Amino acid sequence: MIRVLSQWLVTALIVLAIPHLVSGIEVDSLGTALALALVLGLLNVLLKPLLIFITLPFTVLSFGFFLLVINAFVFWMSAQWVSGVKVEGFGPAFWASLILSLGSSLLSFKVKKEEGKVRWFFEKRTPPKTSDQALDLEKDPEGKWRQL
Repeated sequence: MIRVLSQWLVTALIVLAIPHLVSGIEVDSLGTALALALVLGLLNVLLKPLLIFITLPFTVLSFGFFLLVINAFVFWMSAQWVSGVKVEGFGPAFWASLILSLGSSLLSFKVKKEEGKVRWFFEKRTPPKTSDQALDLEKDPEGKWRQL
């Protein structure tokens, strides 16, 4: 439950930052950003799988790039349902959804430093115990990072 709440808050904070990065997007307040993050999460769970299934031929033909269009559409639709959010067309929705996706992905990494090694965990769950689930890095005597 804590993980869901923290992801909701992270999404809302990214949504608050988007108007400063993309022209054509307006978000009135933190409450509006929280509402948009909630609606966005619900649409991602309920509607997005159906859209992916319906547009599967386009997705395959475009080597997966059509998923970016679906993300933009879901972002635009979420903004239409939340008052206090304005999206002026597909272009801003596309860039906003791309920033949101990248920001969420980057913030979902866990980084842990122990005894001169840095581990990047690619899962949101507990840190893995085996090396095949993590990327282990270590500094060599010359100060360069190398993978273990």
